[in-house]
Amino acid sequence: MTNDVMQKLTYREAVREAIREAMKKDDRVFLMGEDVGRYGGCFAVSKGLLEDFGPTRIRDTPLSESGFVGAGIGAALGGMRPIVEVMTVNFSLLAADQIINNAAAYLHMSGGLFNVPIVIRMATGGGRQLAAQHSRSLEGWYAHIPGIKVLSPATVEDARGMLWTALEDPDPVLIFENAGLYNMEGMLPPDIGPVDIDKARIRREGKDISIISYSASLFKSLDAAEILAKEGIEAEVIDLRTLRPLDETTFLDSVARTHRALIVDEGWRSGSISAEISSRIMESAFYELDAPVERLCSAEVPLPYARHLEEAALPQVNKIAALVKKMVGTHG
Repeated sequence: MTNDVMQKLTYREAVREAIREAMKKDDRVFLMGEDVGRYGGCFAVSKGLLEDFGPTRIRDTPLSESGFVGAGIGAALGGMRPIVEVMTVNFSLLAADQIINNAAAYLHMSGGLFNVPIVIRMATGGGRQLAAQHSRSLEGWYAHIPGIKVLSPATVEDARGMLWTALEDPDPVLIFENAGLYNMEGMLPPDIGPVDIDKARIRREGKDISIISYSASLFKSLDAAEILAKEGIEAEVIDLRTLRPLDETTFLDSVARTHRALIVDEGWRSGSISAEISSRIMESAFYELDAPVERLCSAEVPLPYARHLEEAALPQVNKIAALVKKMVGTHG
């Protein structure tokens, strides 16, 4: 594919075009959430969609996450295909009862009679000086819950292509969009279609260590791998893409080749998705390891507002590179 048939999109624009395409393709699809209409979305993702589709399909809601997520579940049960935007993952806690006790459990509790085909999008992640109540990475919490899929698109391509696949799923899908990625640009073909949401991707091949990550931490891992390559260390970088269900085959096969594993996760270390991945490696690939599995996570504190403290609390490129050199150098 040559550049003259490619188009440059930001991550934000890719999500917007995915929503636009889905609404044109299926009249049952509509978007609802706080400020998604006249304001164009808190992160400007839905800007212009109200003018294109009108207030019946771009619905501004009251400031009541439990209320409008519940309404989305009802619409899904009634045959619609709602896309519900929760402004940030922090506010999803106000709708946790609806997501966990209702959406995730309805198929089971109805004896397999009622699916809930709802897609819930929300911004996640720190690094933007928005302090403790607006900077959490809680996607790992939701990955604990049976009955839902948890997606974390890192690339512009996945931001564009995952939504339609999610809308075709008969069960609830949560999409976590790291707010720090919204301005990131990428080149896409104009006819890009849906992408697979079940498989992890190897974003860089290597032989010395597997760095397993997702979302914004993927790019820090790739930058660290570039630095390490100049010092003769070839790191393989895996983009998980989907946190539930985990594609363990991809990262277990990688560990079998590299014999070392580092998991980079913006969530907190205790009870994290990194702990789950580490356990699966120990259970299924222990004898492939030449060194203990390591994890690099956010500091176990509410994320600070001050920039230097926030940066110190989050995984960073230099920390990833230093830990890899320690792992490879000590056990190489």
